[in-house]
Amino acid sequence: MRKLLVMLEMIKIQHSLFALPFAAAAAIVAAGGGWKGKEYGLILVAMVTARAAAMAFNRWADARIDGENPRTAGRAIPKGEVSRGGALVFTIACAAAFVGAAALLNNLTLMLSPVALVIVMFYSYTKRFTALCHFFLGLSLGIAPMGAWLAISPHWAPFPCFLAAGVMLWTAGFDILYACQDVEFDRQKGLHSVPVALGVPGALRVAALLHALTVVELAAAIPVCGLGVWYAVGIGAIAILLAYEHFLVRPNDLARVNRAFFHVNAVVSFGMMVAVLADLYLRK
Repeated sequence: MRKLLVMLEMIKIQHSLFALPFAAAAAIVAAGGGWKGKEYGLILVAMVTARAAAMAFNRWADARIDGENPRTAGRAIPKGEVSRGGALVFTIACAAAFVGAAALLNNLTLMLSPVALVIVMFYSYTKRFTALCHFFLGLSLGIAPMGAWLAISPHWAPFPCFLAAGVMLWTAGFDILYACQDVEFDRQKGLHSVPVALGVPGALRVAALLHALTVVELAAAIPVCGLGVWYAVGIGAIAILLAYEHFLVRPNDLARVNRAFFHVNAVVSFGMMVAVLADLYLRK
């Protein structure tokens, strides 16, 4: 049990909250607001296990880098609390559970499950060769609402596409903020990121632009998908939260990055779900 708790802490299981509300919103809208308990449960399992597999794989792939970085040297593998082999076994188990959940949903989600795993795991290597690594992380989270939609309704629709694009831009933006903490270390080790390429002030401007585009992208769904006032109010609240996130982080003061990264973004994600569901149910 202690080993399991250490493993769950290592992969930050609580941060599944970032993409899960977007996926939940997409699934409920796809179901027309109806109750599909089995499908919702399987989507939850798929979401949590896919993210757990990706995070455990990331810790396995980055074990040496984490051990050399003062900020991450206290993680479970560098400290010897979890072995690299144990992390890899955990990755495989979670990946298998994800594929199993996808198989129980429908044939399309089963066929797409290996693609999803490749996307979420490949991200771990991108900072070794491109400053666009933040967008690969954005894609990893952005496929969540699309996958949840297809789990309920295996047909193309515009709404999950808007959600997926919004999540991708939002994630890339907050990951750039987070990467500002490691800019000097990454430079020394030859790792790539937007802060390394542009410096912290330039990176903060790029992150702000991406978050502005997030709001534009999510708002663009209003006329296309026939969304109403509750959704619009929610997008307005998200715009305020993202502005506050950038208020917290300054080029010469990164002390509040964790508050901006973890606390504000969790509220953004949950707020988006509330906005979508309020629009769905209150307009009926």
